[in-house]
Amino acid sequence: MLSTRQESGSAGNIKPSGGQDPSKKDVPAEDIDIDMGAPETEKAAVAIQSQFRKFQKKKQVVKS
Repeated sequence: MLSTRQESGSAGNIKPSGGQDPSKKDVPAEDIDIDMGAPETEKAAVAIQSQFRKFQKKKQVVKS
């Protein structure tokens, strides 16, 4: 039995030409200041990199 999945995509979405959302024109850019030397930041970076490496390794195994 095959199940069908509705894909999330641009089907049915109407966007103005140029690809910009008119409701987001006047929103200023937010400056984010992250202390790159903080121990919490370093631990988070290592965790993110570890998960990304696992993802890449799994992705390569699937292709092979």
